[in-house]
Amino acid sequence: MSTNLHRTIVAPATGLGGAIAVIRVSGNNALGIVNNIFKTKAKAKAGIIEAIGFSIVYGDIVDGDEIIDDVLVSVFRAPNSYTGEDSVEISCHASPYIQNKILQLLVDSGASPARPGEFTQRAFMNGKMDLSQAEAVADIINSETEAAHRLAMQQMRGGYSKEINELREKMLHFASMIELELDFGEEDVEFADRTELRSMVHEVKSYTDSLRDSFKYGNAIKKGVPVAIVGKPNVGKSTLLNALLKDDKAIVSEIPGTTRDVIEDTIIIEGVLFRFIDTAGLHETADIIEKLGIRKTYQKIEQADIVLLIAEAADGAQAINESFAEIRKQVKDTGKTLLLIINKTDLVAEKEIKELRSLLKCPQNICIMISATQKTGIPDLISKLTGIIDYSRSGSQQLIVTNLRHYNALQECSESLYRVIQGLEENLPEDLIAMDLRQAIHYLGEITGEISTDEIMGNIFRNFCIGK
Repeated sequence: MSTNLHRTIVAPATGLGGAIAVIRVSGNNALGIVNNIFKTKAKAKAGIIEAIGFSIVYGDIVDGDEIIDDVLVSVFRAPNSYTGEDSVEISCHASPYIQNKILQLLVDSGASPARPGEFTQRAFMNGKMDLSQAEAVADIINSETEAAHRLAMQQMRGGYSKEINELREKMLHFASMIELELDFGEEDVEFADRTELRSMVHEVKSYTDSLRDSFKYGNAIKKGVPVAIVGKPNVGKSTLLNALLKDDKAIVSEIPGTTRDVIEDTIIIEGVLFRFIDTAGLHETADIIEKLGIRKTYQKIEQADIVLLIAEAADGAQAINESFAEIRKQVKDTGKTLLLIINKTDLVAEKEIKELRSLLKCPQNICIMISATQKTGIPDLISKLTGIIDYSRSGSQQLIVTNLRHYNALQECSESLYRVIQGLEENLPEDLIAMDLRQAIHYLGEITGEISTDEIMGNIFRNFCIGK
């Protein structure tokens, strides 16, 4: 997605609804175009042409002699604006007629309708932010939780970019030394200390790997942590979902097999979005519809980060251990967290609960006793869920990767650095080592936009809303 910086662009910057709307204009002729349809109510007749940056002018938007609306016009002078260009923001009443009329007047005066993300793309092109910061703008707009907003703000403020650029600088230094050696190949000189180079490559690879591995957590924070609720029919899966959501989302019945399809809903717990998925009961059946539901259950287990296996206290230790072993086998070595939830404890004597605990073949710290109908044990379950997220956060770097494009670039960088390490250990020629080192530098540059293509930028900015 290429952009023509000579165009002056216009678009609404606010969505539908509310009393006030903002229309954004940016480009070399922004002030002149707006001034063509604006009359100040101040004594000065210069409109906004002579207005200083970061000032607001009160007046009317006019079509000839007809007043369309009284507005506030905010003036931003280059380079001190969001886009780095002269920019104007018109605050008008939010009537669809008024907004459309003002947009049409601006287009008639010489402005061009902005494409999705074109304002932010211009900010990138004019050096106001790098590519990862531009992507964070979209993440801020789309953030649904405190945690997602916090990660996006950290990235937009440049902390992430600073780390990436420091890694690139380290590698660029050694790459230039190796390139220098190639220029003096016949003189057998060594500008890049191999011990120091090896140490640097190991350090950078370790850090990029930790950033890459944080993506699973970061993506969950950004899109929500998927939690699959599974178990045999009538053990209280739907009742638990309703208890967690504090709403009668799922139909609850004593008849086994009531849930034949998956039911999903979300809840924000301590700033993190959890996506709970109630599934069909796992059992042998000849019913075609139930079979389809059970197949979906196993699919949801594969997609989940956390699996809650629900069992009924009255089922006894042997049956519960068999169910737990089956699900644990499926999630083994997948990185998923499995919790065993023993439900309907209110229907069993306390002595039997203690005996059941002693016979269960699972770690005590992943077993939680609850009564979904009585709401007992639910706070313990919620605490365990948030604890899983806190553990992931404390085990990762301060910076968290939330973007798939960044994850792919870090993966490619890691593979290139691995080849550098192998090359150093096997004493490969300097030109081969230099080539792999340049590849690693290239992939880190893709993250911040030091290295970019129209295809990459097109994929990023076309997903923005118009006006941003």
